[in-house]
Amino acid sequence: MSRISLMTPFEPVSYMNIRIPCQILGTSDGGKVVGTIEVSVVKMGEIEDGEADHITTDVQGQKCALVCECAAPESVSRKDNLPFLNAVLKNPVCKLYRFPTSDNKWMRIREQMSESILSFHIPKELISLHIKEDLCRNQELKELGELSPHWDNLRKNVLTHCDQMVNMYQDILTELSKETGSSFKSSSSKGEKTLEFVPINLHLQRMHVHSPHLKDALYDVITVGAPAAHFQGFKNGGLRKLLHRFETERRNTGYQFIYYSPENTAKAKEVLSNINQLQPLIATHADLLLNSASQRSPDSLKNSLKMLSEKTELFVHAFKDQLVRSALLALYTARPGGVLKKPPSPKNGTEESCPQDPPPPMKRQDSIPHHSDYDEEEWDRVWANVGKSLNCIIEMVDKLIERDGGSEGSSGSSKDGEKDPSAADSMITHPKEDWYEQLYPLILTLKDCMGEVVNRAKQSLTFVLLQELAYSLPQCLMLTLRRDIVFSQALAGLVCGFIIKLHTSLHDPGFLQQLHTVGLIVQYEGLLSTYSDEIGMLEDMAVGVSDLKKVAFKIIEAKSNDVLPVITGRRDHYVVEVKLPARMFESLPLQIKEGQLLHVYPVLFNIGINEQQTLAERFGDVSLQESINQENFELLKEYYTIFMEKMPPDYISHFQEQNDIKDLLENLHQNIQAKKRKNVEIMWLAATICRKLNGIRFTCCKSAKDRTSMSVTLEQCSILRDEHQLHKDFFIRALDCMRSRQTQGALNESDDPETGCLSDNKPTSRHFYPVALLLVSSHLLVVWLILSLALLLAKYQ
Repeated sequence: MSRISLMTPFEPVSYMNIRIPCQILGTSDGGKVVGTIEVSVVKMGEIEDGEADHITTDVQGQKCALVCECAAPESVSRKDNLPFLNAVLKNPVCKLYRFPTSDNKWMRIREQMSESILSFHIPKELISLHIKEDLCRNQELKELGELSPHWDNLRKNVLTHCDQMVNMYQDILTELSKETGSSFKSSSSKGEKTLEFVPINLHLQRMHVHSPHLKDALYDVITVGAPAAHFQGFKNGGLRKLLHRFETERRNTGYQFIYYSPENTAKAKEVLSNINQLQPLIATHADLLLNSASQRSPDSLKNSLKMLSEKTELFVHAFKDQLVRSALLALYTARPGGVLKKPPSPKNGTEESCPQDPPPPMKRQDSIPHHSDYDEEEWDRVWANVGKSLNCIIEMVDKLIERDGGSEGSSGSSKDGEKDPSAADSMITHPKEDWYEQLYPLILTLKDCMGEVVNRAKQSLTFVLLQELAYSLPQCLMLTLRRDIVFSQALAGLVCGFIIKLHTSLHDPGFLQQLHTVGLIVQYEGLLSTYSDEIGMLEDMAVGVSDLKKVAFKIIEAKSNDVLPVITGRRDHYVVEVKLPARMFESLPLQIKEGQLLHVYPVLFNIGINEQQTLAERFGDVSLQESINQENFELLKEYYTIFMEKMPPDYISHFQEQNDIKDLLENLHQNIQAKKRKNVEIMWLAATICRKLNGIRFTCCKSAKDRTSMSVTLEQCSILRDEHQLHKDFFIRALDCMRSRQTQGALNESDDPETGCLSDNKPTSRHFYPVALLLVSSHLLVVWLILSLALLLAKYQ
């Protein structure tokens, strides 16, 4: 029997002895001892120094300081937060270690790995959003109006392919809804079509450290397979290369369509989204203004007018871009040959003053004039009429309140444009006249003018989107599909990491201030090689991580027990709504509770570390890795600059060694410029900077198994050495302990976490794999390659 004296980070009874049947593997003679372990469990804070300073065991040669395995929640001391945490994590598996410190004390480590149910929830949310967006776009294409035969055929072709894409998304969503088994996708399933939106092996790896002289500390790393479209394959490269090639060919081939740059296409989508959001809001505020007028309430009237003015000004500002003008002209060229005469220009009195009766809006036309047949100022007049209508409403409200003997008219009235007060005066016969009747015609005019602007702008900008699809239609949609797949995998990991970080730092005022003032850095550590298919994976991952810049978070109060996040928005702009229980929500700063969007700054640093990277560095090309690291260093440096500018001085002065971060950035830059082979110092520096900036850490390789496990365990032991005074003679022993499969017992095939079938009391960790591949000499690989080629040549001669 072995006796182990153990202090745990849990809060069990004060003291008790437990006899556990067990077998201990890895004895000096290679055998195993079967028997029982008597564990003395002592409640923390109730043990004197020296009582548990050593482990006594009768087993000789035990090489690992693993003292306990368990499968339990995070901590019984955090019961209030468990419903929120359980919305993200599932099947936590833990290990407890004790390691000596440099002053011969003991530190206790609790290692936990958990699956995340967001692996499937986020892709389903995102696919539903894509279906809704694509159906809306298809409907707008159908409502584009009459087009010339060439453009009409292109539109029909686009609609046919887009309908097929929507049907495919619906089928994938249906299949994902049937998934009820494992909460993560194993690497063996990465080639399945129905699961291609789901990230591979998404897990939380957490290390909880209790040191004798330091505060308890938590270190989290999200481990996930590199976001990539495995089912689509990498024969022609990944997204980075495919998008560049597609854009180059599209720019140089414009005989069948009108070329718009990706920036203009994105701008068109943004304006269309703003239109769809602002038009109903303006209509709602206009109705509220009329309701206030019917109640003859001056204060309510002024408040309603303020909201209406703000939304209308945003609406008018959305159309200042030159893109709308060029799109209107382009749409006319695609219409059948009919030419419309110029509509009569309004008189000066109509343009510069509020009319006695609201003028009817211009009739909607089937084609937009162009060249000599098109009055180029017509769009300006239609667009400006919205602002002038608003000015008339502002002046009328001021006059009504003034005549009623109320307070002074609202400040800042009448913006953008001249007004003739006589027009408003003529509409008021005496102060007691019905306010509703005075404002109703002006509100009607505003809505009519706004409707005319929306109709013209929607059609022209939808025509811009048609150009994006018109060139190389199947390839364009396949690129969209591939990008959606990669983004879905990346977003699932990001949402999981954000919620975990929020949960961990919820009671840290400095972190919450940083969250709404600057945003969070999100650092991805890539371990992909620049060889063979992994080049395509890295190209996919680079685009997927970069696309996360389109994501913002919004924290809302949960109104029910359902605290799963909800995604809104469209491609190019997503908002993830994170729900918090009422008690947790009330502790947030006012800015966050009022719905301020919280932004993230994703960066990716990649260093290939396997034997394929050795071949790539000797015989291939590593320029992709170098360019990715350099680009993302600039992004990281930009975030640090924003952080230093926006955070208050009192916070920065107490922040974690700011000068040290500056030195780390300079060191990181030097290492990136050095172009050293397998320079893993880049990964360590980037990870350290991320932790010091309160960021979210990710570690990725092809399947989040071997290389990821090696990296995470090395990082954990390095943190114990550098931050918690791990005894220098025990670094390798601690590393071997965390990596050793023997600490799990003898794993058989049924215990492989990849299969999803795990026996009881066996952790599902992927972080216990042999390191042989990382220890192979690069010189031996070259010799082996030369000898293999020589043997092949001799065989076939």
